[in-house]
Amino acid sequence: MVGIAFIEKLLNLDEAMRYRIVTCGEEMHLAYNRVALTDYFQHRSVEKLYLNQADWYAKQDSERFMFYTGEQVISLDPAAHTVTTSKGRTIKYDYCVLATGSVSTLPPYIPPERAAKMQGVFVYRNISDLDSILAYADKDGVKGGKTVVIGGGLLGLEAAKAVYDLETIAKVSIVNRQAYPLSRQLDEEGGEIVLRRIENMGVEVLTNITVKDITTADDGTFSGLEMSDGRHVDAQMVIYAIGITPRDDLGRAAGLKCHEKGGIVVDDSLKTSAEDVFAIGECASWRGNTYGLIAPGVEMADILSFNFTQTETSIGGFKSRQMNAPDLSTKLKLMGVDVASFGDYFVDKNLDRRHTKKSTASVEVTAPSTSTPLSWNQTNGNKPKPVWEIKEDQSGGLKGTIITTEAETAADEKSKSGHAKKKQDAFEGPIESLTYRDPFSFVYKKYIFSADGKYLLGGMMVGDTSDYVKLVALVKKKKLIEVPPSQFILGVEKKGEDEGADLDDDTQICNCHNVLKGTIAQCIKDGVDTISDLKAKTKVGTGCGGCIPLVTNIFKAEMKKAGHALNNNLCPHFAMSRQELFTVVKLRHLKTFTEVMESVGVNKDSVGCEICKPAIGSILSSLYNEHVMNPVHHANQDTNDRYMANIQRNGTFSVIPRVAAGEITPEKLIVLGQVAKKCKCIQQRIDLFGAKKQDLPDIWEELIAAGFESGHAYGKALRTVKSCVGTTWCRYGIGDSVGLAIELEERYKGIRSPHKLKGGVSGCVRECAEAQSKDFGLIATDKGWNVFLAGNGGSNPRHATLFATDVPPSKVIRIIDRFLMYYIRTADKLMRTARWVEQFEGGIERLKKILLDDELGICAELEKEMDELVGTYYDEWAAVVKDLTRRKQFRQFVNTDESSPQMEMIQERNQTRPANWPKTFPPAKLHVSNIRTPKSEWKWREVAATEDLMPTRAGTTSAAVKYGDSQLAIFHIPKRGYYATQQMCPHKRAFVLDHGIVGDDPNGNVYISCPLHKRNYKLDNGECLNDNNYSIIAFDVKEENGKLSLLLPQPDELDAVIGTSKWMVRKATAEVVERGGGDALEIAEVRDEADVDVSAGSGCTGNNCGGGKLMDW
Repeated sequence: MVGIAFIEKLLNLDEAMRYRIVTCGEEMHLAYNRVALTDYFQHRSVEKLYLNQADWYAKQDSERFMFYTGEQVISLDPAAHTVTTSKGRTIKYDYCVLATGSVSTLPPYIPPERAAKMQGVFVYRNISDLDSILAYADKDGVKGGKTVVIGGGLLGLEAAKAVYDLETIAKVSIVNRQAYPLSRQLDEEGGEIVLRRIENMGVEVLTNITVKDITTADDGTFSGLEMSDGRHVDAQMVIYAIGITPRDDLGRAAGLKCHEKGGIVVDDSLKTSAEDVFAIGECASWRGNTYGLIAPGVEMADILSFNFTQTETSIGGFKSRQMNAPDLSTKLKLMGVDVASFGDYFVDKNLDRRHTKKSTASVEVTAPSTSTPLSWNQTNGNKPKPVWEIKEDQSGGLKGTIITTEAETAADEKSKSGHAKKKQDAFEGPIESLTYRDPFSFVYKKYIFSADGKYLLGGMMVGDTSDYVKLVALVKKKKLIEVPPSQFILGVEKKGEDEGADLDDDTQICNCHNVLKGTIAQCIKDGVDTISDLKAKTKVGTGCGGCIPLVTNIFKAEMKKAGHALNNNLCPHFAMSRQELFTVVKLRHLKTFTEVMESVGVNKDSVGCEICKPAIGSILSSLYNEHVMNPVHHANQDTNDRYMANIQRNGTFSVIPRVAAGEITPEKLIVLGQVAKKCKCIQQRIDLFGAKKQDLPDIWEELIAAGFESGHAYGKALRTVKSCVGTTWCRYGIGDSVGLAIELEERYKGIRSPHKLKGGVSGCVRECAEAQSKDFGLIATDKGWNVFLAGNGGSNPRHATLFATDVPPSKVIRIIDRFLMYYIRTADKLMRTARWVEQFEGGIERLKKILLDDELGICAELEKEMDELVGTYYDEWAAVVKDLTRRKQFRQFVNTDESSPQMEMIQERNQTRPANWPKTFPPAKLHVSNIRTPKSEWKWREVAATEDLMPTRAGTTSAAVKYGDSQLAIFHIPKRGYYATQQMCPHKRAFVLDHGIVGDDPNGNVYISCPLHKRNYKLDNGECLNDNNYSIIAFDVKEENGKLSLLLPQPDELDAVIGTSKWMVRKATAEVVERGGGDALEIAEVRDEADVDVSAGSGCTGNNCGGGKLMDW
């Protein structure tokens, strides 16, 4: 079994096809499952036990794998690097792996020559043994007789159950030298439960007794047993299951070093004493131990196949794996009883840690006779702290040696972190046990904890083993327990409350606008039935937006409570979810927003909105990855994607080039500094802040020349893959975290998704890259990479979930491919991976079945889609830099090369930054009536050429123009014409409206959505649709002979109302507003550059607004 496990793993991991495998098997059968030998008695078909059916072997490439059955290797020549088989075949090798297994042990009173002559004496080891047992049990004189099984361990009970089920055997007895069966897995109480269950089946169990010899009839046929107490037990057949002996004869004959107790000696990398010869499984002796369980053998196969294939890969190197003390946890069904043991299940027997006595005397420590040698961090039962260390001698045995004084130990402990010290004390200190015993149901559970109840150390289970997998994982990870230990026995009541549903009504949900939970609930009772209407009514989520996930959960809970039907429609324009829309777009091969609207939109002539446009833009990018500035896509993008940089609060942008894994050259750092200095940007780490829109192409051009490319920090896309220095520099490094992080970032860069993505790669368990707080994270272990998924920081942080453990480096990328592609397919709009997993039906366990076990059969399809998407990558910055037409779209104003500052810049820490916003701006409504000259006296004034807006039937376009000191925004909407408004959004005094998304509501009102905080203003009259505290001025537009004209007053009159210098936020603005200047403001005339005359009244149109107060902006 271990041999075929190694072959499968090597074939699977050897993607570079470096190896050709030749294997020889002694038996005529293909590799079969020895653990399931008992089943053979039922079906008598060895094919049903095959680990791989014959067609699997037939499908293998003979250039990679050749196998011979019924052909035993009889000699090994390490010097010549050859082996010779029983059929005279000589095979030359580069590496030889011995997986010869073991043979069943017979007692001293049955030497090999006696066993060969005797009938009725059997062992329980292979198919041949079972065939012999079946044939003998059917003989006259044996049929209907009694069989005795010697041995009450795992194998003994397996054999007993097998013959118990045979119709030809009337009676079964078990002889066990201990007081109860399974003494290596269970304590007395657990063993007693198993004993009673076996006896209830009618099986006789003789305990605390041994066999002195066997007796035979005159013809040499087995007739019974002579027992140590003098009695004779009559029987017709005996099966010995008293242990195994490693098959090391091939190694011994070849001169390989073997242990005196049996087994070919191997080091931590499973190398034997001969060059290029390795041994795994039951034939290998590691640190003086051999293992008869399948799990340690498979672990050896894992290690060796990993070291052959994964230490040098295309995604970086990895530290060779080494053998560690294996996990001896077991879970089996024996004699119809489920039995399991896990962790250090005899910790309370091996070391008496309940009572400690301080001593400073030097002591010689004798190693206990357990299968696992003592290590440096195991504590002497007579001392509260370790003052000694067990070391291996040259022969692989153990001896106790004093190596430190208490003072040295204390100094060492002082250097440890508090958490690490507490954890070590927990594992080495006193213990407590929880025990549950139900003799009526034959159930027994014993769980052993650290004395503080924070860590599970081990345990055993009889009858009910349903929690086995969960508990083994807790022990292996040494994970802190977050629930009372009693819950492991008694369980916990499942509350099932939706997040937020049990909050009090006076709980503040939105800190920005002080919205209480009760307010949300009341709105729903009053008829509000959409999140967008709830936002308009309460302003909840319209500030920073961090409360939206909680608001959504409360909204759903309150809608359900009120008896309202919930829908997950994308928005009023599409009566389907994002997941459904993604599928439709993919299957119908729709490639533009217009095609999508005409195909599945509620109203085929709708413009869309700030919700569906970016969502569909993301879907189209995820499927086809065409440039976001293409005319058919540009109108769908939020401001960041539209200009491929992150808009900041003063209307400038940040430029963040990609620096994969954080690895950067000095030359590139110098260029970043030079560009920042030239463009007067503020530099934070490698990010350049304060870049003007019109300067972006020039900045990108210089960065691209230095070897940079877009970092996509502006998009709902992969941002970064953070890395520690890994094996490149770190003394603790196990995996090449930098190399893998670069590979991942290079692979997924530019891929659009429902929300931003971040990754992390840590080269060891010290986790310096914080991979467990990322959408996908990898942490190197000594066995491969642990894959963590769906973590995030932010306002509602989530620790990533361990998704797959010990993944070989060559397999890591495919798991992440599947995860990301499935997330892109199925997540809702603007949903982080954390929320997606939390709301995914079936949760993370369901995802494991889909993405690891391929339960839906879509893994290959997901991988193919990701390969195709990755293959469409191009640098979006470079595409703009090379295109003069696209560069024109970055002008601040299309009618002049002049520029206007958006905010006053102040000095701080030797750099400039925009002045502070007030904590809250007062409301501001601007009307045509605020302008001194009536509209009837305004004149048409040419402000731009039609081509400046680059109008297209594929989507909306926009541009800004400068008129005096005022900034105006012009919009073109296909089939509806041109519109114009002021450029400033009064909510935050930001001159950004031409950057926003144009949409329409179900009533046909066309509006512009401010890119900063999504205030939606009607384009025909400036009314704010979702916040009645604000309004803007709209202007008439006409097109003639390729020219665009606006109906406007004189420049100075317009400047008096919406001039840039009047509304630009300055250093003094926050002080004045927070002092109480202005409340429910309406704008009147402006006295000079620094003063605004305002009134709390309405309809202020004259030179004096009566009762007004002077306000220094």
